[in-house]
Amino acid sequence: MGLELFLDLLSQPCRALYIFARSNNIPFEFKQVELMKGQHRTEEFRKVNVLMKVPALRDGSFTLAESIAILLYLARKFKTPDHWYPSDLQKRARVDEYLSWQHVNIRGKGSKLFLTKVLLPLLTGQPLPPEKVEGVTEELNVVLKQFEEKFLQDKPFIAGSEISLADLVALVELMQPVGAGYDLFEERPKLAEWRRRVEEAVGKQLFQEAHEGILNAKNLTADKIAPELLEHFKHQLLKQASHN
Repeated sequence: MGLELFLDLLSQPCRALYIFARSNNIPFEFKQVELMKGQHRTEEFRKVNVLMKVPALRDGSFTLAESIAILLYLARKFKTPDHWYPSDLQKRARVDEYLSWQHVNIRGKGSKLFLTKVLLPLLTGQPLPPEKVEGVTEELNVVLKQFEEKFLQDKPFIAGSEISLADLVALVELMQPVGAGYDLFEERPKLAEWRRRVEEAVGKQLFQEAHEGILNAKNLTADKIAPELLEHFKHQLLKQASHN
């Protein structure tokens, strides 16, 4: 049995893995796990990842969860070009620094905007108060400024002159708010240029293919979501909304 990747391309980390594997010609079997249908909560998937989250990897009898761990596993196993995870101590440290920072910052705030603008109105059947959307957008804007000033600066890519895992992980996360209708690149020329470079480095067509679903997420309707998931989502999101 070869390498299997369990993915749903609506998920940012799944898109990073899919793009990384495809752009490096890593042979894998794409196992689709549709989150909206609750397929990640089945007994069958629990055998692959007891945490019931995508992405997940199965390589023979070896299973692995967590997208950063999977990206590094693939980079090492398939000896992908050095620029993805540089052997140079300080360049690698730059990649590690971004990957450590991004979870609660770019990922946290970008996901929150997507949930607030797309999923919450879908679950409650009510448009959100504008001030709620503005608050969440402002939180994202703060971390975008930090990303530009601290991580990107005036370099072509986060670790210097070549693309690394940090850039790929960053850009797929930033596409989530775009999928929610917030084009954060519009008034940020430096970010827009960086996005263009990242897309070109992995292949524009591949990048677009991976993002087809999320860029149509605004057309998502409640009947596409499994009923028990709707309840679960509603409970989680309303709880989160009341705390913010």
